[in-house]
Amino acid sequence: MKKISAAADRAANLTRQLLTFSRRQIMQQRALNLNETIGNVASMLERTLGEDIVLKFDFAKDLRTIYADPSMVEQIVMNLAVNARDAMPRGGQLVVRTFAADIDVQYIQKNPEARVGQFVCLSVADTGVGMDAQVLGRIFDPFFTTKEVGKGTGLGLATVYGITKLHHGWIEVSSEVGRGTHFKIFLPASSKQIEPSVNKPADQVVRGGKETVLVVEDEAELRLLTRQILECYGYRVFEGATGAEALKLWPQHAQEIDLLLTDMVMPEGITGWELAEKLRIEKPELKVICTSGYSVELAKMNLDAPAGIRFLQKPFKPQSLALAVRECLDE
Repeated sequence: MKKISAAADRAANLTRQLLTFSRRQIMQQRALNLNETIGNVASMLERTLGEDIVLKFDFAKDLRTIYADPSMVEQIVMNLAVNARDAMPRGGQLVVRTFAADIDVQYIQKNPEARVGQFVCLSVADTGVGMDAQVLGRIFDPFFTTKEVGKGTGLGLATVYGITKLHHGWIEVSSEVGRGTHFKIFLPASSKQIEPSVNKPADQVVRGGKETVLVVEDEAELRLLTRQILECYGYRVFEGATGAEALKLWPQHAQEIDLLLTDMVMPEGITGWELAEKLRIEKPELKVICTSGYSVELAKMNLDAPAGIRFLQKPFKPQSLALAVRECLDE
């Protein structure tokens, strides 16, 4: 339970940074050890990659600190891992390395984006399908993707690029078709000392249940994580990536499903509340929670949502999700 909770806490932080990045809000920077930051997401990396991909770490000892937002650095690691996973559909190997880099004038002559000084490098190399020069030249363009429709947003690597730039770093990429791809993220080294961590107060215990929840979320990782959290609290879970998938699943399980937990905005045309209205025609007692990256106030003000639907703002933590589900079911 603690592992699931920690993973979901981290996912909430990563999602929050996507919103923060898009709104250009102030980053929460502090002195970090890159090795420790990667270690914090190691178990999530393993789950994301799956059993067919071998994950290896090679961390430099006595690595200099960096001054960065920890959640954003974790997001860089996770996005690169997801990109690597998708490039290795038949399995392979992913090697994550860290090392110190002293950049001089000669290096800059070969790498114009680089800067003179002391840097810490995150290296992520896969044995995937690789990319040709044409694709390689566009990988950081927002919404550019080589994946099938519905399989990716094209924002992962663009976000990596943006976060790296926000931290005054740069990225070097090499790739060979049939051999794999190698990303190197350079971040400025810092003289700041790492502050000791402060213990958080214990969280309130939230009651679970045995009811059945239909989760509809187009982001695969978030959908899986939501399912894991709910199952950890004792709920039975059905899931769909879109409203259309949910409608196909509904006839077989309508009598079993007690609550619909759906994203408000999804692909394939049907919104979360439109889905809720359709299902409530057949089952008026169905409880509904809509999730959104918008604030609850903004969602209610600008979006034509039917009465009786609860809102849960993304990013949410495990307890927030469990509490919202329990309260909704108990109404």
